[in-house]
Amino acid sequence: MITREQYELLCRDDVRGDIDRCIDRDPIETALDKRLPHAAEVASQVKYLQRARRKLPEWYRARCIIPALAFEQSSSCDCAAHKEPEGETALDLTCGLGVDSFYLSKRFAHVTAVERDPVLADVARENFRRLGADNIEVVCASAEEFIARTEGHYDWCYADPDRRGPHGEKLVRLEECSPDITALMPAIRMRADRVCIKASPMFDIDEAFRIFGQCRVEAVSLGDECKEVLVYIDGSGPSVTATALGRGSFTVPRDGSPEPAAPASFRREEYVRLLIPDVALQKTRLARCYLDGRADIWSDNGYGFATAEADTPLCRQEEIASIERYDPRKLRREMKGRGIEILKREFPVATHRIAAALGVREGGGERVAFTSVGGEFLVIRLK
Repeated sequence: MITREQYELLCRDDVRGDIDRCIDRDPIETALDKRLPHAAEVASQVKYLQRARRKLPEWYRARCIIPALAFEQSSSCDCAAHKEPEGETALDLTCGLGVDSFYLSKRFAHVTAVERDPVLADVARENFRRLGADNIEVVCASAEEFIARTEGHYDWCYADPDRRGPHGEKLVRLEECSPDITALMPAIRMRADRVCIKASPMFDIDEAFRIFGQCRVEAVSLGDECKEVLVYIDGSGPSVTATALGRGSFTVPRDGSPEPAAPASFRREEYVRLLIPDVALQKTRLARCYLDGRADIWSDNGYGFATAEADTPLCRQEEIASIERYDPRKLRREMKGRGIEILKREFPVATHRIAAALGVREGGGERVAFTSVGGEFLVIRLK
């Protein structure tokens, strides 16, 4: 984490000027530049500001101070802007770099951001000043301390617990994260009407309903990568939502309704489109519900098969050239030595082992998908 001395150094006008002048240079080259009085600190900021161009563009434009660990653990601007809460007052119990606090400040009249690390709290204050967010109050305290002493009441409470253990290991269960939101929840509900919790992308959605009961759960993806799981405790639900940013959302009530029945048959000769459900559909186990009536699909982790082009923005569509039974010897005779882009779902063989069995190189213009339906291993050649 950033030290007090590093923070004060990075606030100096001369160091900020050096960062700005080096913003497009290679960070390693910058670190080795003996003409720079504080080359290591400048290089570190150049490195993370360059990374922030896509993940945190507003932080990049404002030349904010970006500590390495806080950057890695922060939401992206796209994910932070997507979150639903709005109203008059918001409480962010886990400020960190402050990305979520900043986007909450666009939808609330006042935001209280709680950060337990004194230096990171000062970094957040300085960054909010550079970003022009004057309706955020940063309080240096632990979430537990703040909730115990505050007398304020908030429209929404937001929390993104620290998911790193004492030795840097990744944590998934909310009870193991810091703060332990499950233990704090009774006190939080006394101070906030509604609660939004950001959990690990690996968090199982069933756990949210086990812990919180009546809630809404949303898996959010960007570029077909699950970025976060959000739990909303606001008196609505229970429901599950899969959201692919920039592509759309799909919500299903969690009311015990039966899941769609498996298709009666696999119509190999009729399928012309392979549908690849977005990871948000996989995470929420909603792929079969989403494709019900649009395409045939046997597993929430599998591919969909359509007899015509389907209206499915949450699925990538590929045109099928042929579907055949997986016969590695036959395929090896046909494909040996070629460069193949291998896609696979619901197929028990690792990608590199498929390549070895077929004698092909991974990567290339030819694309082949491997899957299983009803216990039969299949090869789908794509156009």
